[in-house]
Formats: sequence, structure tokens, C-alpha cells
Amino acid sequence: MEALIKKLESISTLIGRSISYLLLAMMLIMVAIVVMRYLFNEGSIALQESVTYFHVAVFVFGMGYTLQENAHVRVDIFYHKMSEKNQALVNIFGSLFLLVPFCLFSLWVSFPYVQRSWILAEKSADAGGIPAVYLLKSLLIVLALVLLFQALIELLKNIQVIKRKDTSPRFFRSQTGKNKTGEGI
Repeated sequence: MEALIKKLESISTLIGRSISYLLLAMMLIMVAIVVMRYLFNEGSIALQESVTYFHVAVFVFGMGYTLQENAHVRVDIFYHKMSEKNQALVNIFGSLFLLVPFCLFSLWVSFPYVQRSWILAEKSADAGGIPAVYLLKSLLIVLALVLLFQALIELLKNIQVIKRKDTSPRFFRSQTGKNKTGEGI
């Protein structure tokens, strides 16, 4: 089970770390837009829209990685004081009854919306914009799938924590409530 978890987490990590290249591309495009506008008095709606596409992609593909790294916002009153096994129970409950239903609902609601956009081959409303709005809208489905994938990993990790007999931290959280970077949760 631990080998499966590590393999799945390596996929999530690869996706999450690859996002940094999208951030670099987004920054370079922004610089190009500013240079074109103020030095050459030229503009490009497609370039401006591409920044939005990159921005959305960063959030969508980064969400699973953020959850994996335990860097998401957690309203924590009691969690950090709980034992590792009780934290695992809370995480399992949250994944099964909050995250997974949210992802399934998102898939159910967004699929017809995205499907209609693909059927229409939806284009930008602005002349000179990106003629593939359907790709942007497809990221709604990708978001739900990325989060479902990470929810599966989190469920497996937390089940392992509960099944484990010793109390030494094997995964990524220590008993002091710090994640693997040493920062407090």
C-alpha cells in the first residue's frame, strides 16, 4: 500500500512542480504585453487572454499539490492538538463527506456546461481573442478530477496512519503538527 501511495504522490508532485513553468510563462507573457503596449503602442487580446488561461491552469493543477503539501487553508481550532490517528480520522471524514461529494457535484454540474462549449466550439467574445474558450471551460472538469485523485491519495495515507501500530510519523506530518517543510499547519 505504501508503494502505491508513493507512486500516486509522485504523480501529484510532478504535476504540482510542473506548474512553476506555467508561472514563468505567464510572467514572460505579462512582460511582453507591457513592452508591446508601452514601447510599441501595440496590443494583443490573445496574449492578454492567455494570461487568464495560464492563471486558471495554475490554480486547477496546483490544487491537488496544495492539498498534498497540506498548504491549504485549514480553519483549525482543535486539529493541531489531536493525535496523529485522530487527525487521520478527521481527514478521512473530510475527504469522504466533503471533498469527494464536492468533486462529484462539480463534475455533474460542469459536464453539460463544458459539453455545450465544445459542441459550439466556443470562441472568445473579443475580436482577436483565443478561439478556444472550450479549453478554458474544460478545466472545470480537470479541477474536479485532480482533486478526486488527491482525495484518493489522502484517503489511502490516512487509512495507513490508522492501521499503523507504532506512533512514529511515517508520512509527512510529525506529531508536533508540522508539515514536511517544518512549518506549522
